[in-house]
Amino acid sequence: MSGHWKVLVTDYAWEDLAEERAILEAVGASLVVAETGEEAELIGLAADVDGILTNWKRVTSGVLNAALRCQSVGRLGIGLDNIDVACATTLGMVVTNVPAYCLDEVSDHAMGMILACSRKIAFYDRAAKSGIYDLRSGTPLYRLAGKTLGIFGFGKIGRVLARKAAAFGMRVLASDPLLTPEQAREAGVALVSFDALLGESDFISIHAPLMDATRRIFLRDVFRRMKPTAYLINTARGEIVDTGALIAALDDGLLAGAGLDVFPVEPPPVDDPVLRHPKIVVTPHAAFNSVESLIELRRIAAKQMAQILAGIRPDFIVNPQVLGQSNLRAKFQ
Repeated sequence: MSGHWKVLVTDYAWEDLAEERAILEAVGASLVVAETGEEAELIGLAADVDGILTNWKRVTSGVLNAALRCQSVGRLGIGLDNIDVACATTLGMVVTNVPAYCLDEVSDHAMGMILACSRKIAFYDRAAKSGIYDLRSGTPLYRLAGKTLGIFGFGKIGRVLARKAAAFGMRVLASDPLLTPEQAREAGVALVSFDALLGESDFISIHAPLMDATRRIFLRDVFRRMKPTAYLINTARGEIVDTGALIAALDDGLLAGAGLDVFPVEPPPVDDPVLRHPKIVVTPHAAFNSVESLIELRRIAAKQMAQILAGIRPDFIVNPQVLGQSNLRAKFQ
C-alpha cells in the first residue's frame, strides 16, 4: 500500500529521512522531498500531496492554496512563524508541532551562553589563540551566584532554565503576559513587568515566540533601560532582537554583551558585523540540537502526520478550532 499517501518534506537539518520514511511508510505514505524548499518549488510540488512536513522553510499561503488535498502541515520543531497557520486553518488543514522535544538542550544552551558571557570564555579563547595569554584582558569578572536572571517568555523552556539558573544561585525573574502569580510562585520565580525585567536583570534570556507583539521588541529604547553591565541571551527567534540596535548599544556601552544562537536572516551574511563583534558570543542556531532531541523530534512529527493520515487525532494540534470546521480535511475516526 506504500505510496497511497504523499507527504512533502520541505527541508531537514539532519543526514537523512530514514526515521520519517519508516514511520510514514507503515501507513502507506511515501515522501516527496524538495530540493531547494523555496516557495516556487513548493507550490509546484504541493498540488498532489496529503501532508507537508517543514523544518525551517516557509509554508506560505501560496503553497497552502496550491495544496488542494493536503490534510495537515507538521512543523519539525516548536515555533510556527514559518507556517501561515491562519491560512491553513481557513483551508481546513490541521497544523501540528513538537512543543517539548528540546527543553533540556535549549535551556542548557542558554545557560551555557550565560556562563560564556559571565566568565568571558569565548573572549579568552579568542584572545589566547591570537597570542594574548593574559587573564587581566577579560577583567573585571563577577560571581554568577547572586546575580539576577530575567526570563522573557516563561513557557516550557523558560521553566527548565529557571530551575538550572537557581542551581547556580541566581535570582530568577519572569515576564510573560500569560503567567499568573500563582504559577510564578510554583515555579520559584518572581513575576514582573517587562520594564522591571529590563531594569533589574543582570542577564535577560529570551524564550518568547515570534509574533507581532515580540518582533524587534528588543531595540534601542529597550537597551537604554537595561543595566550597562547586563547581557542579552537569545535562543528563541532572531527577529525578536533588532541586531543593528544591539550592536550600537554594545558599542555605546549600554549593555555588556550578548549571546546569540538565532538571527533575523539565517545564515547571516558573512560580512554581518554580529559575527565579528567582540562582545557577542555566536552559535549557528544549534541550541535545539542533540542526538536524542533530533530522534525525538523526527519520530513525534512523523508519527503525528501518520496518525492524521490514518484518521487518528494527534497530540499536538496548534489550531484546534479547525476540528469544528465543516471543511476539515482530515477524517478522524
